Amino acid sequence: MENANVSDKDREMAQVCLACPMCKNARKDQQGLMYACVKNFAESVCPFCQAFERVYGHKAHEPVEAQS
Repeated sequence: MENANVSDKDREMAQVCLACPMCKNARKDQQGLMYACVKNFAESVCPFCQAFERVYGHKAHEPVEAQS
């Protein structure tokens, strides 16, 4: 579910967040140190996490639903 006002640059930056080991771990495990870091710190500072939220409509630490 993408926002119509999302730029190509936002989409590129969101792909970095999807590949980020720390963010991937946070989305997968939903607990632990990496989850806490992404949830409490990275989302407010990291431009890739912020782009992820603009593109996908949810926070970088929340699991990505499988599309069918």
